[in-house]
Amino acid sequence: MENIDYKSLHLTPEQEDQNIEAAFQDVLNGYLHSNHRKKVEIIKRAYSFAKEAHKGIRRRGGQRSGEPYILHPIAVAKIVSQEIGLGSTSICAALLHDVVEDTEYTVEDIEMNFGKKIAMIVDGLTKISGGIFGDRASAQAENFRKLLLTMAEDIRVILIKMADRLHNMRTLGSMLPSKQYKIAGETLYIYAPLAHRLGLFAIKTELEDLSFKYQHPEQYKEIVAKIKKTDKDRQMVFENFAAPIRNKLDAMGLKYSLSTRVKSAFSIWNKMETKHVPFEEVYDLYAVRIVFDCCETDNEKTICWSIYSAITDIYKLHPTRTRDWVSTPKANGYRALHLTVMGNDGNWVEVQIRSQKMDDIAERGFAAHWKYKIGESDEESELETWLKTITDLLKEPGPNAVDFLDTIKLNLFATEIIVFTPKGDLVTLPKDATVLDLAYNLHSEIGSHAIAGKVNHKLVPISYKLQSGDQVEVLTSKTQKPVPEWQSFICTAKAKTRLEAALRKERKMLIEKGEKMARKAVEGVSPEDYAQFISKLMAHFHITTRDGMYLAIGCGHIEINEGIVKSLCKKQNLKLLNRLWPFGKKPADDSAQHAADHSHQKEIDTKKVYVLRSVNGVHNYKIAQCCNPIPGDDVVGYIDDDNNVVVHKMDCETATRLKSSFGNRLVATQWEESPQVTSFMATIHIEGIDRMGILQELIHEISINMSINIRNLNIEANQGVFTCNLVVRVSDAAIVVRMCRQIKKINGVKSAVRTS
Repeated sequence: MENIDYKSLHLTPEQEDQNIEAAFQDVLNGYLHSNHRKKVEIIKRAYSFAKEAHKGIRRRGGQRSGEPYILHPIAVAKIVSQEIGLGSTSICAALLHDVVEDTEYTVEDIEMNFGKKIAMIVDGLTKISGGIFGDRASAQAENFRKLLLTMAEDIRVILIKMADRLHNMRTLGSMLPSKQYKIAGETLYIYAPLAHRLGLFAIKTELEDLSFKYQHPEQYKEIVAKIKKTDKDRQMVFENFAAPIRNKLDAMGLKYSLSTRVKSAFSIWNKMETKHVPFEEVYDLYAVRIVFDCCETDNEKTICWSIYSAITDIYKLHPTRTRDWVSTPKANGYRALHLTVMGNDGNWVEVQIRSQKMDDIAERGFAAHWKYKIGESDEESELETWLKTITDLLKEPGPNAVDFLDTIKLNLFATEIIVFTPKGDLVTLPKDATVLDLAYNLHSEIGSHAIAGKVNHKLVPISYKLQSGDQVEVLTSKTQKPVPEWQSFICTAKAKTRLEAALRKERKMLIEKGEKMARKAVEGVSPEDYAQFISKLMAHFHITTRDGMYLAIGCGHIEINEGIVKSLCKKQNLKLLNRLWPFGKKPADDSAQHAADHSHQKEIDTKKVYVLRSVNGVHNYKIAQCCNPIPGDDVVGYIDDDNNVVVHKMDCETATRLKSSFGNRLVATQWEESPQVTSFMATIHIEGIDRMGILQELIHEISINMSINIRNLNIEANQGVFTCNLVVRVSDAAIVVRMCRQIKKINGVKSAVRTS
């Protein structure tokens, strides 16, 4: 239904109604073929309620399809039922998920008609206004926090939200460009890693690819075309690789399927960008998957290792790339045995070995557990441990919504390690976790008083990075207190949250101590004179806030002695103006002027494409220093507090955070077609085989043949291999691409890529 252009079809109301009924029947048929309890009546009631509530409403937000709005919740319900595998409660909530937000109905109405559970889920899915972080906070971050709060009570909230986001991404093509960037950026930053964390591999992959498609359309098309072009050759290589394995597995009497899965377009592009390699040099384009039938769960592990043994009898094993997630599953429930072997074509091939149950869970996440556990009972969550972590984080969200999002993400993206306590208990932590991370994971008091660790019986500092398999004991002292320096080497969300809470508590105590000391120093003066004294003290020590002043006093960084008191309290009869602005400093005139100037600035229309221009060397935009884009790069604009358009590369990490947190400030941008000649800096990284005269050829090609200004050049050769970093001044990205192409033609040069 997603691709139907209803406006062009000119359907009658009767025909539209038939389409709607057919779409709902498709959902119902899928549900009836599942092993969930057949609560058809409540699903039909939810559908009728939603249909009536959304009557006459068509999809908003720039959707050109003009489809009846009810088709969206029906599509979400279908994903929830058939792609995630949830039951009647979730289907009803999916059908009703936009009713409270978009119509006059309330949560109370939902509860009265469908009960507390469905009402609670719908409430969690409903967007909020205002919020706990203040008026200037990110609404997106606010909504995400509410989602997590409800999720901590019922995991189905986030699973339905995931289905909602997936359908929105599938229909993103008809949205305004600025909306596309906002939704795609938010999806890549939050929802794709969350899907990964929940074990929803298929959904995670589709979300990443769709985000990539809308943020980098040209690169997406190029990679998809190359994947399609190499498909035939790749299939031939796979058949040659698989033939002897099939013979072995057949001889073992196993019932199995053997298939290949190509990396997603996003995954390939991400590897090309991080490794700075072309498509042709991404060798692990595909993985081989063996899925076997096994009636008895106890035999799964044995069969996995039997298949492993059979494969290593045929092909040479990569000794460091075996991953046993059968014995120790990932935190998202993923179980499989991975090995990498050398194929007949001389390339490494990853082989994944799974039972059918493991495969279902790998593709559909925790929801797939219910397929094996529920029978005739209701859905139950298997995410208790992780949800407890989320609940802990939500207790101390901190004052900044964007920081809160980043904190949550620490848990979402993490590659896991397994460590042991002295008693032999398993603890799962993210890669690069330290002793202090483990301490805070065990208990906030252990973390706050940690002084060192014993790793495999060896004494180490609390900043020591743990490895998988380490046995760790945390040593504590009652005299130890948390310090801000700890923030530099912790990596888990739990540790970060608990440390910040402890520091805030400690800071509050020091501020109170500092205030007492300040008041005692000028005891007996009037409140007015005291306020004047503190203001002068802040100006004297160049401290901008009163709390900052008290903190410095409480910590002992500032001592209020008799000399300072006498110096600052000489003049007691100051006018009110001077009391407000000590030392005669009035509000800066330039600030007022800036405000006046700002009021005259033209408002930027986020619904239109903003053309990036340069007139007489003056730009109508600012270049973001974090990624330094140049004309021709895929970019997005962010409207800052001063109404300036700051231009970021589309895949810039900062831009991704902004897209997921301040989508309303994004503006689609376009470089002017015939710009005035202006120049930008670009950095090129070159690698190759060292030989006599190669530097001379490089300089000649760039400076003479291409007339490009080299601003900086750093070359180093070691044992026959050279690396070179050069900074050039260019007018646009196309010149850089052309230059890299010409450089690679020089004898000995193996790669030339732009790094910034």
